[in-house]
Amino acid sequence: MPTVYADHAATTAVAPEVVEAMLPFLREGFGNASSVHRRGEAAREAIEAARARVAALIGASPEEIVFTASGSEANNLALKGALAAAADVAGAAAARRRLVISAIEHPSVLETARHLEARGFPLTVVPVGRDGVVDPARLEGALGPDVALVSVMWANNEIGTVQPVARIAELAHRAGARFHCDAVQAVGKQKVAVEEAGVDLLSLAGHKFHGPLGAAALFVRRRTRLVPLVHGGHQERSRRAGTENLAAIAGLGAAAERAALRLESDEPRRLGALGERLRRGLVERVPLTALNGDEVRRLPTIVNLRFEGVDGEAVLHELDRIGITVSTGSACSAATPGPSHVLMALGLRAEDAHASVRFSLGEGNSDADVEYILENVPKVVERLRALAGDTGASAALRART
Repeated sequence: MPTVYADHAATTAVAPEVVEAMLPFLREGFGNASSVHRRGEAAREAIEAARARVAALIGASPEEIVFTASGSEANNLALKGALAAAADVAGAAAARRRLVISAIEHPSVLETARHLEARGFPLTVVPVGRDGVVDPARLEGALGPDVALVSVMWANNEIGTVQPVARIAELAHRAGARFHCDAVQAVGKQKVAVEEAGVDLLSLAGHKFHGPLGAAALFVRRRTRLVPLVHGGHQERSRRAGTENLAAIAGLGAAAERAALRLESDEPRRLGALGERLRRGLVERVPLTALNGDEVRRLPTIVNLRFEGVDGEAVLHELDRIGITVSTGSACSAATPGPSHVLMALGLRAEDAHASVRFSLGEGNSDADVEYILENVPKVVERLRALAGDTGASAALRART
């Protein structure tokens, strides 16, 4: 039985060359980068080399990169750190305490925003359209002189929609606010350039582009004030205390260098074509199936489809039995009951959100993988619809024939 991994938006396999870059620091090359002896100096050099590689991937300067343990931590540091810094400002500017986010942010942004709101930082959540894209005009209407930070993701982790980041950054700056972008799902999959985008803070995570788990980063533009989450050490220019995860950071650097090279290759085009073939094939072969989100303004490797009349988790488990790994939404909220907040924000009914499945392709996927999915998903959906009897899609299908 073939094995097809189609959940690359959740995590990716660590690339062999990344493992090779990490191994020396898990063996004889271990060291504490804060130590002043030769072993410590070697560890510090390895960390700074990785910092330079991560910076190069997004067009930043090395000193603007702060290493964290996850994309969620980077998002927390951006939101809590920026708002705490704004609250510390003396004088009239201290009135800037409001946070503005979109309705489809990752839970690590959405729940952090709710946490901050409960502690006295006003919050505005800007809705998205049926296409899953933030309307800049609507966001502009939410801005005002009290806004300290705007946070809108680059590409959505569930439906893949890509936001007009540069325009949003322009509007935030015009209102006198800082702009944070959760680019965890975008970095390594498409060009992300912090200067062109105009972001002040940007989050990324290595495990989304074949780096190790436990290694991520926050871009912090020069002269952007940030209060640290973790105190007790001078590491990361006093923005994140704690002994650095040397091996994981070295792996992140290797993954960043590797991703930069692959973005210049034919790989993005190949994967985009595979994603489009998958989308078209499933919509054509499975009746009453539709794409969630915008057909064009999205990462083509993320295909989120709703199969009317079936339960998405049932589809997931049936596919898993025959070696196809997919998802029903964000890996970070898989244990949360209820429909996806992203799909509900699009205006879907709860039953349609529950009927949705996310396929996310990556560099390990081939034409044969897509063909295996196209051969088996229609059978699985048809069988599940038949088991549903006269409810849901079964009745709808008969009404159309």
